[in-house]
Amino acid sequence: MSDRQQKTDVILIGAGVMSATLGSLLKELAPEWEIKVFEKLSDAGEESSNEWNNAGTGHAALCELNYTSEKSDGSIDISKAIQINEQFQLSRQFWSYLVNKNLIRNPQEFIMPLPHMSMVQGEKNVSFLKKRYEALSDNPLFQGMEFSDDPEKLMEWIPLIMEGRTSNEPIAATKIDSGTDVNFGALTRMMFDHLKSKNVQINYNHSVSDLSRTSDGSWELKVKNLNSNKVERHTAKFVFIGGGGGSLPLLQKTGIPESKHIGGFPVSGLFMVCNNPDVVALHHAKVYGKAKVGAPPMSVPHLDTRFIDNKKSLLFGPFAGFSPKFLKTGSMFDLIGSVKPNNVLTMLAAGVKEMSLTKYLIQQVLLSNEKRMEELREFIPNAKSEDWGIVVAGQRVQVIKDTVAGGRGTLQFGTEVVSASDGSVAALLGASPGASTAVHVMLDLFNKCFPQHIKEWEPKLKEMIPSYGKSLAENRELFNEIHTSTDKVLNLSAKLPKRS
Repeated sequence: MSDRQQKTDVILIGAGVMSATLGSLLKELAPEWEIKVFEKLSDAGEESSNEWNNAGTGHAALCELNYTSEKSDGSIDISKAIQINEQFQLSRQFWSYLVNKNLIRNPQEFIMPLPHMSMVQGEKNVSFLKKRYEALSDNPLFQGMEFSDDPEKLMEWIPLIMEGRTSNEPIAATKIDSGTDVNFGALTRMMFDHLKSKNVQINYNHSVSDLSRTSDGSWELKVKNLNSNKVERHTAKFVFIGGGGGSLPLLQKTGIPESKHIGGFPVSGLFMVCNNPDVVALHHAKVYGKAKVGAPPMSVPHLDTRFIDNKKSLLFGPFAGFSPKFLKTGSMFDLIGSVKPNNVLTMLAAGVKEMSLTKYLIQQVLLSNEKRMEELREFIPNAKSEDWGIVVAGQRVQVIKDTVAGGRGTLQFGTEVVSASDGSVAALLGASPGASTAVHVMLDLFNKCFPQHIKEWEPKLKEMIPSYGKSLAENRELFNEIHTSTDKVLNLSAKLPKRS
């Protein structure tokens, strides 16, 4: 292989939804840039982005209660919910652009309209949900949300959940029809097919083992071709590490100062999947409950209608577990290998702080099938064991870092980009809301890594993402206009309600 072939403008590590999004954006903004992708598995979207490895929720804070918190004065803080919803709107707009331009086709294969609901039990929780509904429903992003604590209305909305309920405990739910179920695996594969047609070189069965700086400031990657066992060297001016849980070890190999004092805590998950079509037919929504005390935000129980392989499925979970692997296809030594002299104190501090989380994970790992059924019956009182099986979800690696607010060893539950000060390398770490906010994540990355290009890219960014640089939450007309047009392009039939 000649030097010419080895040099490129951009290298993307990992063929998941993040690399797919970044590659697709860059091909529109800088079509002349050469891009190479390295993925250690044999296809795109096989790890965290795979449809069976994530919840498939178009995360827009329509149903996830952990994005709205109750303040000490009893009022509801909706700022995080607005932020997450705005971020998802960016993704919807970009997907709509790709479909509109025929760069990807058949949107119904990756996105479906589906009501998003929150459901709570107990007087205190019902009061919280009503206040949350009142705080959100005036905002354009949440218009059309309904609240009910009437068992008859709830029976209409969620018959499977209400049937056979004997408790007199108050129960309430909110429902909004503009929610979505997203098949991130299908979307990822579509975007990689598009990139391939744009002459992006996609190398499957190629594992990146090392990164080092060259004298001219580029990055040289040591890549093992798993088919031939040959080691190749590739250099690029910019490298994106989008390898899911596998990003942290590669970020550490860069040696950049920004990679220090960061650790990772892996969390695995299980979902229960319904294999009785008669039961599946009785439920049509994503219904999120409240996390149990001591449980991490990503362990909020939810009962989800899913559309996978043109088939309607029903999943309940997640049940958290623990594995030292950073990827489903990773190594049992991933966690121990990520502990370095510069992050050992950070990791130890997190261990001390997160005793309740550790205890929770141990309890989850030890759950018997019957115990899982008991948790499911809190959602579906009449659930029968023979109707439900188990599917292992993807691995997630929560970021541990030292923060001003939380002190040393603070566990982060979001998604974040860590980049070098010169913008030559960036890694994506963290978990939820992840894939739903991929476009926002990449806009953040552009500001950090390509500030010199933003001005020239701005017209194209506004074409791809009409709300770029604007707040939809503060502009009802713009939101309605954009939401209606993206609904039309993406075949989402959920209509926005008319306002009196």
